Amino acid sequence: MIHELKMMAERESGAAASTPILANASRRGVLGGLGALVLALSLSDRARADEGQTEEQKAKKFGADGMPHGWRDDPKIFVAIAKDGTVTVTNHRSDMGQGVRTSVALVVADELEADWAKVKVTQAYGDEERFGNQDTDGSRSLRHFFPHFRHVGAAARLMLVQAAAKQWGVPASEVRAENHQLVHAKSGKTLGYGDVAEAAAELPVPARESVKLKDPKAFRYIGTGKIGLIDNHDITTGKAVYGADIKLDGMLYAVIARPPVYGGKIKSVDDSETLKVAGVVKTVRIEGGEIPSEFMPLGGVAVIAKNTWAAMKGRDALKITWDDGPNASYDTDAFRKELEAAARQPGKVVRNQGDVDGAMAKAKARHEAEYFVPHLAQAPMEPPAAVARVKDGQCEAWACTQGPQAAHDRLMKRLNLPADKVRVNVTLLGGGFGRKSKPDYVVEAALCSQAVDGAPVKLTWTREDDLHHGYYHTISVERIEAGLDEKGMPVAWLHRSVAPTIGSIFAPDPKHELPFELGMGLVNNPLNIKNIRLENPAAPAHVRIGWFRSVSNIPHAFAIQSFVAELAHKAGRDPKEYLLELIGPARKIDPVEIGDVWNYGEDPKRYPIETGRLRRVIEAVADGAKWGRKLEKGRGLGIAGHYSFVTYTAAAAEVEVDAKGEVKVHAIDIAVDCGPQVNPERIRSQMEGAVIMGMGLALTSEITFKEGRAQQNNFDGYEIVRIDAAPKEVRVHIIPSSGYDGPLGGVGEPGVPPIAPAIANAVFAATGRRVRQLPIRAQATSA
Repeated sequence: MIHELKMMAERESGAAASTPILANASRRGVLGGLGALVLALSLSDRARADEGQTEEQKAKKFGADGMPHGWRDDPKIFVAIAKDGTVTVTNHRSDMGQGVRTSVALVVADELEADWAKVKVTQAYGDEERFGNQDTDGSRSLRHFFPHFRHVGAAARLMLVQAAAKQWGVPASEVRAENHQLVHAKSGKTLGYGDVAEAAAELPVPARESVKLKDPKAFRYIGTGKIGLIDNHDITTGKAVYGADIKLDGMLYAVIARPPVYGGKIKSVDDSETLKVAGVVKTVRIEGGEIPSEFMPLGGVAVIAKNTWAAMKGRDALKITWDDGPNASYDTDAFRKELEAAARQPGKVVRNQGDVDGAMAKAKARHEAEYFVPHLAQAPMEPPAAVARVKDGQCEAWACTQGPQAAHDRLMKRLNLPADKVRVNVTLLGGGFGRKSKPDYVVEAALCSQAVDGAPVKLTWTREDDLHHGYYHTISVERIEAGLDEKGMPVAWLHRSVAPTIGSIFAPDPKHELPFELGMGLVNNPLNIKNIRLENPAAPAHVRIGWFRSVSNIPHAFAIQSFVAELAHKAGRDPKEYLLELIGPARKIDPVEIGDVWNYGEDPKRYPIETGRLRRVIEAVADGAKWGRKLEKGRGLGIAGHYSFVTYTAAAAEVEVDAKGEVKVHAIDIAVDCGPQVNPERIRSQMEGAVIMGMGLALTSEITFKEGRAQQNNFDGYEIVRIDAAPKEVRVHIIPSSGYDGPLGGVGEPGVPPIAPAIANAVFAATGRRVRQLPIRAQATSA
C-alpha cells in the first residue's frame, strides 16, 4: 500500500508478481530443537490469484492479491511441530494489542485439529518475499489472511494423516486427525502429532485441490469467542517483550534533538556542555531528508550515552540554532480560517450525481453547517523505540513496528546495504494506531549505531518527541449544504471536504486528497439522495500527515452524522428514524458507480455497500440504548452510523452535561457487522477500545501549532480519556453472520468514526447546543 500511495501522490502532483521462497527453514531458529515437522504448500502467486476470477478481475488485483508481495499459505513457513507435539505457529503480522498473534494461531490450530494447550506462537521477522505482506494497517490482517491460514492448517493436517496412514499401511481415507492425534478407527490405533512429524516432512506436498477445509460446524476455536490471548500471561506479568524492552550486551542509548518545525534544518550547534554530562559518549549529526520526507528521519543531533537519562540530559545541554524553513509561520488558528474560506468556494468535483444546483434552487428550505476536526496524535502508550546494530556490512534491528518491510527497505536505502544484509525483528507494540507504520525511528537507531562503530544503540522517543515530531492526523473543515423538501428531507446535498493529504509525505504537496482518503466516508456516502455533489478544495500540508486509526473516516463521519441530526431536528423528526429514512431501503451499491475507485482495496463485486447492514447496526444500538426513553434534565441520547473498512458500525451515546458544560458519558452502545467472525473476544475488545479512543477525539484531544511548533508537550496538554471518564457501561452488539462463505470486514478501525458524532448529537439532546468542532470543550454549555 505504501508503494501504491506514493505512486498516487506522484501522479496527483505531476511528479514522477513473485513466487514463495521454498528453501528449508532453520529448525534451530524456528523450533529450538530437533525432530520437527516443517510442512509446505506452494502454489505460484499467479495461479492462486487467478483462481475463479474473470478477465476483468485478473487485470486488477484486490484484497491480499493487490498488496505488495501478496500472501503465502506455506505451512513450511508458518507451522512447526516438535517431537513432543508442540505446535509453533509463526505470525507475520504486528501485534499492537489487537491480538492478531492469537487470532492467526487459532485459525491454523483449528484447521490443524491441534490441542490449543499445545500451541505456541512466534513472531516473524520482516521479510515479505517469504511471509507475504506484513504491513499491519488498514484493518486487513484477518480480512486478507483468514482463508490462507485455514489452508495452512488444513494442508498440515492432511500431511500428518498421510504419514500416519503410511506407517500403519492403511488408506489415508481411513485416518482422521482429532485433537492432536491421528486415529485409525478400524484398528483403534492412535499416534500423536509429534510421533509422525519427521515422516510427514518427507512426504510430497499435497495438491491444493486435495486439501479439504473443515466444515465450519466442526470449528473448535474459530468463532467461539472462548480463546483468550495466547500471550496474556506474559503480558500481564511483564515478561512480554516490547520495543522499549530490548537489551543487548554493550548497548548504548540515544535520543535526538529534532528540528522543532517540519522542514527545518540546523544552522549551528554547540555540544560542548553536552559532552560534559556524565554518561554521554558522543553527539552525532543526523541529516534529514528534504520535504517530502516520506519515512526518513527529520534530522537533528543525536546524543548517545550509557543510559537514556544521560542522553536526555545531554540533549537538554545542546545549544542549537535552527533555520525553521518553509513552515515557520504555521499557525493552526490561521490555517483553519484558510480551510474555511476554501470550503466556501467551489473545489475539485469528486462525485457529481443528478442536478444539485437545480434541485437546490427549487428546494423549500436550505440548511448548511461547517465542521472542524483538529490535528490529532496517535500517542501510543509506548512511544516509538528501536534498537539497531550496524556492523561488518550488516544491519540488524529490533523494533515495535507495524511495517517491518518498510523499515527493512528504508534501512537498505539509508545505509546503502543489500537486502540480505538487513534484518528487522518485530517486537510486541505498546499501541500503534498508524504511527508505527512509519519507520523513521528505526533508521535513526541504525544511524546512531553506525556512528559508534557498530555498538548496538537503543533509540528512544520521549512523549514530548512523539507529540512534537510525529505524523499527525490531518486537520480538516467539512462544509455541507442541503436543499430540503416540504417534509424536511434533502433533495440536494453539497459536501466540500478540505484537508491536507497523506500524499504530501510522498510527493511535493499534492494539495488534494487521494482516492483512498476520499473513499473513507466521502465519495462512498450511501445516503439515498437523488442529487449529490462532493467537492475537494485544495489544502497545503505544513506538518507530516500520517495514518491515524480510521484516518479520514473521522472527519467525514463526524460531519455527515452531525449534519443528519441537525436536519432531523429542523424537520421535527426523531434522529434515528430520520437517519434510517435517509439511508433508505436495503440495497446493494456498487462503490465504483458512486465514484469510489478504491473501496478499501477490495473487489466491489464481492464487497458492495449494503445499506441493509448499515440500518441493522443503527437499529441494534437504538435497541441497546432503549432509544426514545425519557431522560432527566441535562441528559441526552445521540446516535450515529458509519461504513468503513468494509464493515458497518453504529453508536448510541448517553451523556450528561452539567451547568459548567462538563460532559460525562454514562453509556455507549456500539454495534458492528464485520461479516464472519473469527475471534469474537477480540472483536468485542476492539470495539471497547474504539469507544474510549473515540471519546478522546470527541472530548479532549487536539494538537495545535504556533510558529510551526506543536503546542502540546505531554498528556497534560494532549489529553486522552482517563479511566475516571470512561463510561460505566459499554455494550457491544456483534451482528451475527450467516456463515463463513462471505468475505470478512475489518475490525481494528471501524469502531472509532461513529463515536464522536454520537456524543455530539447527545450533547445537543441534553443542552440544545450544537457541536460543530472537536474537541467539544466549552461548546456544551447549556443554551
